[in-house]
Amino acid sequence: MKKFILILAVFTFVCSDFLQAQDVSQLTAQCAANAGDVMYLKDFVVKLDQGTPGGAPPTARFALLLSKNVVYRFSICSAPNSEGEAVLQLFDMNTLLGSTFITATGKDFPFFDFKCQKTGVYHVFISFKEGKAGDGVGIMSYVKKL
Repeated sequence: MKKFILILAVFTFVCSDFLQAQDVSQLTAQCAANAGDVMYLKDFVVKLDQGTPGGAPPTARFALLLSKNVVYRFSICSAPNSEGEAVLQLFDMNTLLGSTFITATGKDFPFFDFKCQKTGVYHVFISFKEGKAGDGVGIMSYVKKL
């Protein structure tokens, strides 16, 4: 009986990782498909815990190299089990270049396009509104060359 329980526990642990990986890959595929008629380049998978009251919301940061005269599309999708809604922001140094959430209007967008004016390192920040916990994926796609 103890062997059976041990085998069942190991099986459950292995399967939970496998099922979680399937959920992430399904969310990534769905998010990439929702980006429109573009070429998928890269994904940014995040799993963030809830932030502390009054503190900065937990944020995942990713550095990437973008090329001049290329239009990129940045998309964001939250997992169905997320408490919060994911927000993707693109920065060049300390300058916000694009976001899927406009704070001034409170409006959300599933994606935004960015016309790269200079080749260099840029940063993608992904967080959840109000510092809530959640899983999500950001997608970077190629739209066209200018």
